[in-house]
Amino acid sequence: MFKVTKAVFPVAGLGTRFLPATKASPKEMLPVVDKPLIQYAVEEAMAAGIKEMIFVTGRGKRAIEDHFDKSYELENELESRGKTALLDAVRSIKPRDVDCFFVRQPEALGLGHAVLCAQKLVGDHPFAVILADDLLDGTPPVMRQMMTVFNHYHSSIIGIEAIPPADTRAYGVVAGKACGDSIVKLSGIVEKPAPEAAPSNLGVVGRYILMPRIFDHLRALRPGAGGELQLTDAIQSLLADEQVLAYQYQGQRFDCGSKLGYLKATVEFALRHPEVAAQFGAYLDAYLGAPARAPAGRTRRACGPVQADGRDDRGTVAVAGERSASPAEAACPEVV
Repeated sequence: MFKVTKAVFPVAGLGTRFLPATKASPKEMLPVVDKPLIQYAVEEAMAAGIKEMIFVTGRGKRAIEDHFDKSYELENELESRGKTALLDAVRSIKPRDVDCFFVRQPEALGLGHAVLCAQKLVGDHPFAVILADDLLDGTPPVMRQMMTVFNHYHSSIIGIEAIPPADTRAYGVVAGKACGDSIVKLSGIVEKPAPEAAPSNLGVVGRYILMPRIFDHLRALRPGAGGELQLTDAIQSLLADEQVLAYQYQGQRFDCGSKLGYLKATVEFALRHPEVAAQFGAYLDAYLGAPARAPAGRTRRACGPVQADGRDDRGTVAVAGERSASPAEAACPEVV
């Protein structure tokens, strides 16, 4: 019952912040170096052991379906020319043991509605939700980190990060009690509060693992912030029935729903790319007049232990591997 094998990708948005680039092309197909955003999201799901990808699409999103479909003509052309590396790259977009499904969101009624559109394909199973706009770079990949937590607690989990208090209007913000390394047991969640009304400085990012009971609460939703059906409102309602945890992931987030975040992702991923890193770094050195190199050992801000107000005093540490649940984490009651 508790094995997560399905991920939902809400990709029906219009991408207006990237017009005119997104007038005829989905924003999720914007490339970061040589892969589109949606491919990074799917690769993160696959790294977590997920095998069924459910895309909630809208008009003008056919390119996403084509990207994950087999391209016989292209593969035959690459094979005949002996371009093995490119052929392997194309075939790895969707391995044979991964299935892709597509469902339409007929109206843009919000993230909660988009997730509800996937109910028939999800069924009575826990599932992940991944927003491709949030490109998360973590070791291990962030969804795999969350899966480790889920496999211990068997309850819904949402990804969070510490945010500047002035930015709360752009996030769902959580309230709760720290109950382990990087884990908060939720007591509430508010969509886009004013800074003075925010319960903490812990903001929700585009990663969720949800128990199937969330669909009951999604169906009962009334329009919330922005006149849309908000997933955060359904999670707030779910708290009356069962435990929900928040996990402050280890990694770096690039907000690729904004131009600046997208550009930052492109630069950082280019500086790590084996094909272009050296030349691109040299170009930036010449352009900026200072060394522009990716660090030899990636570091990131540690994400725990989490305080109830989102404080974290660890600073910057080297990337760690997967870990088992700590004794402190066991203090959170398991929901069965």
